[in-house]
Amino acid sequence: MKIKDGFLLRRFADEYIVVAVGDGAEEFNKLITLNAVGKFIYDLLLEGNTRDGVVDAVLEKYEIDRATAERDADVFISGLRNAGLLDE
Repeated sequence: MKIKDGFLLRRFADEYIVVAVGDGAEEFNKLITLNAVGKFIYDLLLEGNTRDGVVDAVLEKYEIDRATAERDADVFISGLRNAGLLDE
């Protein structure tokens, strides 16, 4: 899965903001705010990682158990999917 083209990520203070640009801005007129972990996962999805790839990368970077990493990745990915940001 991969983040669709037409979305821009920018840092604002300690948070990251995702906005639609170009033609996508007409369909998606919201902002998505990410913390550092969300940005890390977003970047992984920009590269086209799978759900399992995201979980493995989160486990490598953060001190977290697998069940929590899987649950959190599923919630995050589901949120992006529901917002229409993912190509699958």
